[in-house]
Amino acid sequence: MEQSTLPQIFVDADACPVKPEVCKVARRYRLNVTLVANARMRIADPDVARLVIVDGDFNAADDWIVAQVATGDIVVTADIPLASRCVKRGARVLGPTGYEWSDTNVGQALATRDLLAELRDAGAMLGGPPPFQPRDRSRFLQNLDLMIQNLQRTS
Repeated sequence: MEQSTLPQIFVDADACPVKPEVCKVARRYRLNVTLVANARMRIADPDVARLVIVDGDFNAADDWIVAQVATGDIVVTADIPLASRCVKRGARVLGPTGYEWSDTNVGQALATRDLLAELRDAGAMLGGPPPFQPRDRSRFLQNLDLMIQNLQRTS
């Protein structure tokens, strides 16, 4: 992998549906990608991405990402608590549907997540998130591209 002066991209990879898209965009901008997972998986573009397999508890991958991420890095995750931790460290965080987590929206999302967890624990029947759609993939690609361009302009 070629070293870059631009940000590193970290992917919470276990259930991420956009790993190939991350690699595609990273190749265009000559960025490095670190896929972090609890199990071995296929890497779409080994010239751009490396796989880090973490052992341990449920949050081991999250903890590893938070320990590595720096201000201006990019994290791709659907995990709201991980997004919150990374935003606090100065990272830009993008969900697989193209939604950017920031200081202004991640707190409310955590509160909503906790409320819904309490309702589920109390036996309320709640639906899950909508299925991942092609338009989500397209939005993700567009927003990742814009995020990188914005980081390039400010660095």
